[in-house]
Amino acid sequence: MFDEHELVQGILNADPLAYRRFVKQYERLVFYLIRKLIDNPEDVEDLAQEVFMKIFKNLSKFKFESKLSTWIGQVAYREALNYLRKNKTKNDKLNSLENSGYLPDNDQNPEQKNISKDLSRLVQENVKKLPEHYRQVLVLFHLDEFSYPEIGEITGMPEGTVKNYLFRARKILKELLEAELKGETI
Repeated sequence: MFDEHELVQGILNADPLAYRRFVKQYERLVFYLIRKLIDNPEDVEDLAQEVFMKIFKNLSKFKFESKLSTWIGQVAYREALNYLRKNKTKNDKLNSLENSGYLPDNDQNPEQKNISKDLSRLVQENVKKLPEHYRQVLVLFHLDEFSYPEIGEITGMPEGTVKNYLFRARKILKELLEAELKGETI
């Protein structure tokens, strides 16, 4: 069974095996969160290394008041935001909604598949138009399936703000999609 306390203590005692276990346990989470905000694979790789270095440097300050994975998610998320601010890039990467299971692809004929792909692309394009703070909450909730409290811990926002931003993001996205679909000729 996996024991976070034991693993953290191993790292604090400079056990090389504990470092390897730690990275293996949490690398997917770190890469996943960073890739949601940053497009360039090389930058994602570099930033992930920086995140782990920061985590190891500050691990002695972790008091187990939340889950270790939530704290790691916070660090990865904040480092990715800092990277975006430093590099002033707005190139967001959203996983394909279709590939994430957001739009099911079960037993569709070719025409239905094309419609789903077009709809998925339309949703992705309009999600990218959302203000950054709304987009982040929407992606963390719907695509990453984090709960309100987890999103609050990751972003540093109160739970009420997370709910508010999610509500507003959905409303804006709905308006954007309706406007785009009404302008389309059939």
